[in-house]
Parts: sequence; C-alpha cells; structure tokens
Amino acid sequence: MNYMKKSLPHKTKRNSPISNDQPAGTTKSRPGNKDNPFAAARRDHSSETAEDYVEAVAQIASQSGHCRVIDLARTFAVSSVTVNRTIARLKRDGWVDVEPYGPVLLTDAGKQLAERCRLRHETVLNFLLSLGVSAETAQIDAEGIEHHCSPETLQAMDRHIAQNTSKLKKSTASRNTKRG
Repeated sequence: MNYMKKSLPHKTKRNSPISNDQPAGTTKSRPGNKDNPFAAARRDHSSETAEDYVEAVAQIASQSGHCRVIDLARTFAVSSVTVNRTIARLKRDGWVDVEPYGPVLLTDAGKQLAERCRLRHETVLNFLLSLGVSAETAQIDAEGIEHHCSPETLQAMDRHIAQNTSKLKKSTASRNTKRG
C-alpha cells in the first residue's frame, strides 16, 4: 500500500497541521533528522483531529448518505460548537465544504486524505489483531497509534500481516488435509 501523501491541489493557510509536502502521519523527526522528538509528537497530535474528522465524515456519509454537524458531535462526544470550529478549520484548509445548516462534504483532497487514513487505520488494526490483541482493544489502540506511524513502519506492518496471513492459510490447509 502506498502511504506517501501526494501533492494535493488545495493550498493550506497559516500553519495547517497537514502540509502538501509531508506524508500524513509522519513528521520531520524521523530517523536521520536532528529534530526534537517531542516537538514532532506535538505536530503529529495537531494533525490527528483533521484526519479523524475527514475519516469520520467519509464513514458517516457512506453509511447514511450525508454527514451533519450533529452526527460528528455524537461520533466524537463533543458539542456542536466544537465540531463547528473544527469544520471551519477543515474548510479553511481545503478538506471540506459546508454551508450553514447544510451537510459536511469532503473536497477531493478531503476524500483522498480520508482514504489514506482509512487504509492506515486498517493496517494498524490488522497488525494488532495479528499479534493476538483482542478486537476491542485493537480498535481503541489503533485510533491513537495510526497517527504516529511512518510510511516505513506501516509497510513493515503490512509485510508482517502478509507473512502471518500466508502462514495461517498454510496451517489451516495442513490441518484440513490431515482431517480428510
């Protein structure tokens, strides 16, 4: 899977948590850089909200046909005021379009980000499950871990999942042959 963020057509304003030249979920503190890892973690945290919101908008819209502010407020257990402030930032940064009292719509860039976030989440979740973590715990942990994995780490997780999936298939086939 490709986790590298492609250049997006929109322009970010101010110091948007997600820039056009940096992969989502990565920071400048990755190996080989002298950047402070604590500063990098703070930058990662700043992009989490945007990523979580676009992922939620995509999921809610796919399930119910549209996403409203109240849907997001329920999903994140926050007030409508909090959601409106976040949506205003997402709109400013080119991830969503919304009119007063209208549904929240992802822009093309927002759709791309939501898909990358979904794939990243699935990778982390499947990796945790492959380690034997319970489904409930894996889901909760994946929500936090997914924002802090570099593309290199995600690719290693994918390799681990693929290796363990092929081992599981071989083991199951072997058991079924012995039974027959």
